[in-house]
This record gives sequence, C-alpha cells and structure tokens, in this order.
Amino acid sequence: MQIMILPDSAAIGVWAAGHIMRRLADRRLRVLGVATGSSPLPVYDALALRLPRSGGRNVRADPESDKDARAEASLRSLTAFALDEYVGISPDRPESYHAVIRGEVTEKLGLDPARVHVPDGTAGDLEKACREYEQLIAEAGGVDLQILGIGATGHLGFNEPSSSFSSRTRVKTLAPQTRRDNARFFASEEQVPLHCVTQGLGTIMEASELLLVAYGEHKAPAVARAVEGPLTSMCPASIIQWHQDAVVLLDEAAASQLEHLDYYRHVQEHDLLPDQD
Repeated sequence: MQIMILPDSAAIGVWAAGHIMRRLADRRLRVLGVATGSSPLPVYDALALRLPRSGGRNVRADPESDKDARAEASLRSLTAFALDEYVGISPDRPESYHAVIRGEVTEKLGLDPARVHVPDGTAGDLEKACREYEQLIAEAGGVDLQILGIGATGHLGFNEPSSSFSSRTRVKTLAPQTRRDNARFFASEEQVPLHCVTQGLGTIMEASELLLVAYGEHKAPAVARAVEGPLTSMCPASIIQWHQDAVVLLDEAAASQLEHLDYYRHVQEHDLLPDQD
C-alpha cells in the first residue's frame, strides 16, 4: 500500500488525474471504477481539465506529446462502473447516483453514456439485477482502476461494518451514521433511503488497482483505522491493506491521526519510483 500526503484536495485531484492519464497512455486502463460522494470530485474536475477544448471543454490547445493525445482519446473510450446506488430512487432524481455519475463523470469527461454503468436500485428483482451487474463487470474484463472514498463508519461503497470481505454486489441496509452523513444531499435525513445496492468488498478487491481518496479532519479516524488498524470487517476499508496495488491519497488533515505519519513522509520523499506530475 502506497500512502501519499498532499497539501489539499486540489493537489489530490491533480495527482490522481495525472496517475489515471498515465495509466491510459500506457494502455493499462480500459475499465474505470467510479465513486460518488464529495471525495472523488476533485479527481473528476482535474481530469476534465486535461481534456481538449471542444464545445466549451477546458484544456490545453497543444498536447504535450503523442502519449498525451493517446491518453485523452483513451479517456473518452473508457468503460466505467459505479460502486453503488440507493434503492427506490428514480435515476432522474438529482439525489440518485445515476444523476451524480451522469453530471460529474459521464458529461464532464465526455464518456459514452452507453459505456457508463450504475447499479439498478429500482429493479423489480433486485437480486437478479445484482447478479447481472456482476456479470457486466466480468464481461468488460474487470475493473482496471477503482476510485474509492471512505465513509465515517469505514465503509467502502456502501459496505457497512460487518460486511463480508468476500461479498459481491448486493442489497445492504445503510447505517444510521451513513444516512446522517448523506442527509446533506436530501431535504431531510428522513428522505435518505434506508437501503442501497452496492458492489461487495470481494468485487472491489478484484480491481487491478485501488485509488482511495480522503481529505478533511472528519475523515482522519476512519483513515487511521483503515490504514493502520487491524484487518477487520468492523472497518470494511481495512481490506485495502490486503490489496496488491492500493494507493491512498490524503491531505494533511485526513492523515493527522496516522501513528506512522513521519515514516510515510519519509517513504514518499525517497520513493525510487515516483508517480506524480
């Protein structure tokens, strides 16, 4: 696990976007796992700034190299899979993750809507819809790079504490803390759905690479449990310790409760294989 400490959320977005563009240029990224919530927004914003100006899009006029141009073209042809969706919310409602992904990822990055997939929380047969979502991921060849946030309960996607490390896409009941945290996107906490469809921890761990983003002091306790605590289902995000290629991007505040922070800084400063712009 590689831990990067960066000045702020904007710097995290720039680092992550550069990392993703290099993966695209090297043809190591065809399927991107995307997350919702506030954590990944700086990543999507920074990626959008790397795109050529077209129809109002904001980018450099001259690509720095053929490699940059290839990465930009590959970005537009990505297949993407979202982590989760609420149960019972119409995809047209602004609170739905269909709407969030459409606005923050598909339209912002110019992706083909037919290649961007979000779990179906309105299906008549939710179990069947979950199985079909797993099949879609498999048919795409699996996720090459999964963007992740982390919740206050230590959840990844909507995998709340006690989630099985081998779990697959399924229906879950949201924890009261998660509903309180997400109430800011709704008119009231009571309107936050009680249930969701989420990729399982087993599904997430099959991605070739994980990129977890966290910033702000409120994320510090969950980050410390995930990065330095025991591997336990009581902190689902701790499973990233078991992944073969996980990068954790933190600002100073989110990293503030890490016991070995000085060592992580030392490693970052003396990295033999730096991966940054």
